[in-house]
Amino acid sequence: MNELDFSSKPARAAPGPLYNPAIALEFFKSAGKPESVAPGAKLFVENEKASRIFLKRDKMYLLLEGEVILTARNKPIGAVKAGEIFGEMAAISESPRSATAIAKTACRVIALDDKAFGAALAKKPEFALMLMSLMVGRLRGMVARIDSRTLSADASKETRVFDKDLLAVLVRGLGADAIVRYYRDAAIVKEGQTGVLMYVVVSGTVTVSIRGAAVERIGPGGVFGEMALVDRSTRMASVTAQTDCELLAINRHLFLNLMKADPSFGVSLLSAVAERVRAMATRIN
Repeated sequence: MNELDFSSKPARAAPGPLYNPAIALEFFKSAGKPESVAPGAKLFVENEKASRIFLKRDKMYLLLEGEVILTARNKPIGAVKAGEIFGEMAAISESPRSATAIAKTACRVIALDDKAFGAALAKKPEFALMLMSLMVGRLRGMVARIDSRTLSADASKETRVFDKDLLAVLVRGLGADAIVRYYRDAAIVKEGQTGVLMYVVVSGTVTVSIRGAAVERIGPGGVFGEMALVDRSTRMASVTAQTDCELLAINRHLFLNLMKADPSFGVSLLSAVAERVRAMATRIN
């Protein structure tokens, strides 16, 4: 990743509802082409994970025409209608497919692998916010369904989103003005507050808690508060400085410009949110 240029005019965030089919169509068309799928064809299979060793990549899809059925453990779990996206979780994370997708009728789709997805993000970064909003909505729904005892997790391991090189570039590119510092045991964000910033941990460690239960420990390169960039609603979790720490504070406009400068930023963040959704889902199932 090269040095980033943050001097450009802030990118405009996507307006409208949680999911906007027009934005999705523009995004997929910017890096992919329509293709036909025969009735009964499987677009992907449960527990499948693509291997780059064999030059295979996971893909996410936009359904243009027809209907796709999703099954898990050989039972129907949902249907995809024209204008909807599917398969995005495996395409942006390291996890295997959680369902099988079968064309119920003759279909037309646009498929994007990770390389095409990154290229599209550079052209249409507002799509990342919309995709994050879908995942954040799922995450909020999951948290609302479970109690504090189920929320408790092994927080002995630190989570990381950005590697050392990307973190160093972010620090240089954003500069000293974006750095905020907290002493050990200080409250950084509180559950129930309205947030407008996300944070990247530069040094130190923070602990994330939901309803008093520690659910995650985040070290250098880790991210928290990203939901504030999406739905601008109240914080779902509290975050406390476990040690003295330095953080990068990033607002919504800067987030979009970062993705335009280098889509790997958006891909890494989307992958982290997807993994949080999967981790929470395992506590429900």
